[in-house]
Amino acid sequence: MLQLHVIPPAFGLRNTGPFGLKSEMALTHLKQEFELVHTADPRKAPKGKLPFLVDDGVVVADSELIVEHLDRKTGGGLFGHLSPREIGEGRAFQRLAEEHLYWIMVASRWLDDDWWPNIPAAFFGFLPFPLKYVVPAVARREVGKTYHLQGLGRHSLEEQKGFARRDLEALAGKIGDDPYLLGDRLTGFDFAVAGLLAGTIDNQPATWMTHLTREFEPVVDYTERVQAAVGVYGREAV
Repeated sequence: MLQLHVIPPAFGLRNTGPFGLKSEMALTHLKQEFELVHTADPRKAPKGKLPFLVDDGVVVADSELIVEHLDRKTGGGLFGHLSPREIGEGRAFQRLAEEHLYWIMVASRWLDDDWWPNIPAAFFGFLPFPLKYVVPAVARREVGKTYHLQGLGRHSLEEQKGFARRDLEALAGKIGDDPYLLGDRLTGFDFAVAGLLAGTIDNQPATWMTHLTREFEPVVDYTERVQAAVGVYGREAV
């Protein structure tokens, strides 16, 4: 059986990592039998990050590689029916979500002084004393450095909110009245975009990114629609 290793539940989410949720959505949509394995320490993962998939002894690390692996495994079950133009559009919005909006979501958790206290217990509670107090501070500094190197961390909070708002406006405009990102067909790109949005919208307690994202009703409705279509939700069952 396939094994998908993901980040454990926290913040009212079954999986705090959108990339794990994206992979779980793809596996479920393709009707693949798999076991969900919670791995608290990403340092034990093949590339030092989660998720990763184990398929009959073959390890696939990184959600995009997982989705591509599953697409090949199922003969194009996620992308095979798409035209080159649709693939281009879908990939562009995937990149917007995963390589830009994602980092703003991370910053709204890790770098907001008011929200930060939620992080240590959720991500570092498994560490022994005194590491559980030392490692979170070190990790936060590393996130800050990465965010600065990425470029977004060089901007003021209001400017960061402006970047996020423009991303969300683009998504809302692309979705329009369509049920999914590329029209009336659910694709692997929807799992990437909706996976990121679900972890933002249902994050508890709410971050400033949660409040901002909820202002965009088409985006919220789209995220809920994708989750319902697959039967996989980011939020924990109430």
